[in-house]
Amino acid sequence: MSKIIRASSPAVPEPQPGTWSNCLVVGEIAYIAGMTARGSADIGDEYAQARAIFTKIRHLVEAAGGTMADVIKVTIFVTDISQREKVWQARREFFAGNFPTSTLVQVAALADPSLKVEIEAIAHIGASRD
Repeated sequence: MSKIIRASSPAVPEPQPGTWSNCLVVGEIAYIAGMTARGSADIGDEYAQARAIFTKIRHLVEAAGGTMADVIKVTIFVTDISQREKVWQARREFFAGNFPTSTLVQVAALADPSLKVEIEAIAHIGASRD
């Protein structure tokens, strides 16, 4: 039976205890909570936010022992779907070959009015290795 292991990275601040986990690993599957650009020096537009978020996801996947090529699913929440190309532009900078499966959903708001993008991910650690 697999145990639940928390993966963390110094580059991604952990949430307050008793709220949620950023990344839990069960077996070879890493589940990454919805990440936002909160904590970034300049939150910026959808492109800048998505880049900051994918960077956080990369740090967490690497902390779990994987690479971005192991990410098999992303769910992307945006507050303005007309700006989706900016998010896709950032996504293309982090993935190549078999892009992860993806869902894009417009939401009315995120946890803070300055946030425009939130992304959660699932990675199968080691799946991209030969």
